[in-house]
Amino acid sequence: MTAPNLPWLAPPADLILPQDEVHIWRADLELPALNVQQLHTLLAPDESSRADRFHFAKDRRHFIVGRGVLRTILGRYLGLDPAQLCFYYSDYNKPFLAPESNTEDLCFNLSHSGGLALFAITRGRAVGIDLEHMRANFDYEEVAEHVFSPREVSVLQAIPAEMKLQAFFNCWTRKEAYIKAQGEGLSLPLESFDVSLGPGEPARLLATRHAPEQAARWALHELAPGSGYVGALAVEGQDCHLQFWQWETAIP
Repeated sequence: MTAPNLPWLAPPADLILPQDEVHIWRADLELPALNVQQLHTLLAPDESSRADRFHFAKDRRHFIVGRGVLRTILGRYLGLDPAQLCFYYSDYNKPFLAPESNTEDLCFNLSHSGGLALFAITRGRAVGIDLEHMRANFDYEEVAEHVFSPREVSVLQAIPAEMKLQAFFNCWTRKEAYIKAQGEGLSLPLESFDVSLGPGEPARLLATRHAPEQAARWALHELAPGSGYVGALAVEGQDCHLQFWQWETAIP
């Protein structure tokens, strides 16, 4: 599906997540020091230790804000103190909520790039999200030849030069979102499935050679995170409606 031309709204006080909706949250990772400190207090010891291992202060700060915002958002849906949430991790390091606190059967995924983060929240269905800040300071066509499928490489080569960068990031984010939704990391080769990538073309999972029946099981959505960014969502099932919320810096 193509990126909806919808505003990112402030969420309502009585936030409700129906079974047939996916809520997409956008958050700025560049916050004042006081807000970063407040969010840091919500993190578990293992998350604080992980933050401390980042070499660059900006990366450390972005991780703290991203995890703190995630906890704040999930806490709102669950009616729980964000600091009390417990995360477990899959074999491929995908976080999920401890069953004892996840009374709403929430599934979530997050991605960040540059100074922006996206969070996808749904109920009872797998979801993956990817966000990329578009940049042209690398040989993206060579990267595509190594990681995209032959069909995707062929389509990219045929696209007009002025549209190729957008097409590359369309493809990249859609493939990353699908892999993240599957929760298998790079054990699922990027070249083993095809996605649409042409600018203006609806986001679609076209073929899944690793498991042919999977193509009909998943929906891809193009997201419009902001100028200079490309985003994509992969969600289990074809019957989801998307809601777009802007996270504010005030902490409940």
